[in-house]
Amino acid sequence: MADHKHGEMDIQVQEKTFDGFVKYVTWAVVVIIGVLIFTALVNG
Repeated sequence: MADHKHGEMDIQVQEKTFDGFVKYVTWAVVVIIGVLIFTALVNG
């Protein structure tokens, strides 16, 4: 079994995936808030 050395793993793919996830969640929250505001204004 190989010795583990902290900080040597290539994590570019994981970072790209996480960045995409954060962007998706951010847009989802913005859309949800927009829908809630729209619903509140329409229903008075």
